[in-house]
Amino acid sequence: MNRRMYSTLAFSLIALPLAGCMPTTSEPEQARLRVTHASPDAPPVDVCADGSELFTGAAFPVTSAYTTVPAGTYNVKIVPADAGCESDGVIEAMLTFDANTDTTVAAVNFLDSIEPIVLADNNANPMMGMARVRFVHASPDAPTVDITLDDGTTLFDDIAFKESADYIEVAAGTYALEVRDDTGETTVLALGDIELMDEAVYTVFAIGSLQDETLDALLARDNE
Repeated sequence: MNRRMYSTLAFSLIALPLAGCMPTTSEPEQARLRVTHASPDAPPVDVCADGSELFTGAAFPVTSAYTTVPAGTYNVKIVPADAGCESDGVIEAMLTFDANTDTTVAAVNFLDSIEPIVLADNNANPMMGMARVRFVHASPDAPTVDITLDDGTTLFDDIAFKESADYIEVAAGTYALEVRDDTGETTVLALGDIELMDEAVYTVFAIGSLQDETLDALLARDNE
């Protein structure tokens, strides 16, 4: 079983200005958006908003940096990389991004059932000495899971596929995390030592396929 912890720093993903939507006179209210490619058998994708490329070259598994867009409602389409925004999307949805908010749009599930989940992000700085972390279950064939410390202490309990656990704040430091079944007794995946830095915000995504023995984790630093 692959036991690497992926980091957003290990991947290159281009965030593009939203053509046709940039301010011309006064500055409109802004929102921030990023994408996570968590569909284990989907090809690299581009993300379009109202017909303009917003992100290009997102390959599994990756979480992009944030890009800023004017607040509002957009037709968001995820298309195969280099296919163009006019092509049929593997995902297409009308999504609203409110002013002064951060949002993660994650592409999840296997390709033949690919779908988005939309996550409201909380990137306010934690108190000094603390880190904030949440867990998102994005592995389509993994059961409901708990996230625990290696001593069995439960951090996130009974999280099913496509569910996102609420943020928790913990003392900054290094933690040995484990993914366990919903009984809390069987370790499905040992994540090893993960450093949660002072005043940092993180999302941990469970990704990959249990059946294919590619179950893994994607660690995203959110408030950079």
